[in-house]
Amino acid sequence: MQTTQLRTPLIYSEATPEKELIASAALGNDEAFEIIMRRHNRLLFRTARSILNSDTEAEDALQEAYLRAWQALPNFRLEAKLSTWLVQIVVNEALGRLRRKSAQIIPLDTTINSPDPEVQASLTDKSDQQPERFAMRAQLRKIIEAHIEQLPDLYRTVFVLRAVEELTTQEVALALKMPEATVRTRYHRARSLLRASLANDIDLTLDDAFSFDGARCDRIVNAVLARGKSLHFLRQRGPNEQGLT
Repeated sequence: MQTTQLRTPLIYSEATPEKELIASAALGNDEAFEIIMRRHNRLLFRTARSILNSDTEAEDALQEAYLRAWQALPNFRLEAKLSTWLVQIVVNEALGRLRRKSAQIIPLDTTINSPDPEVQASLTDKSDQQPERFAMRAQLRKIIEAHIEQLPDLYRTVFVLRAVEELTTQEVALALKMPEATVRTRYHRARSLLRASLANDIDLTLDDAFSFDGARCDRIVNAVLARGKSLHFLRQRGPNEQGLT
């Protein structure tokens, strides 16, 4: 008597090869596309965030970009890198939002050299009066002060007198009763130590910039999947019928 084997449902995971996920997601498989989103969520959110300067706007742009990508996935060439392709879609979506809001993207050098007095005022006179800039400067000052305190005694006093109090090399030498050459050596050494210490903290902190926690990841994924349910019928039509460009 011949028995019929039941087919085990295919389950995807973080270990599933990318090509397999792409092939299934292109056919409308929600589970496969969810894995794709979770693999690229942080990269794409930070990309959108860097353009839009808003968490909310970045989330909205990312959702739209995912829906566009899902529709276009049947036309994706497997020899290309998926992450690069997704970044391009997110960038286009984010820039499109800026254009729709009539936001002007002005090159930095054009802004700096602008003769407009209001533009120059925004870059100089009023910048320190803005509450967010004041708070940022206060926080940055505390960080620098903490790093200065960590300098070895040998260098710290020289650095404070030269950099913070802005005494000349000669004045520091007279105050501390040491040769000017020693002041210069210790000052430059202190700057090097401080720079290295700050750079190390920056490197350790960069990974947390524009934080992408689990709640945000789940929110974006769930929203895209909910809206993507209506996309399943698109998988049964040709690319020309999907309105893709």
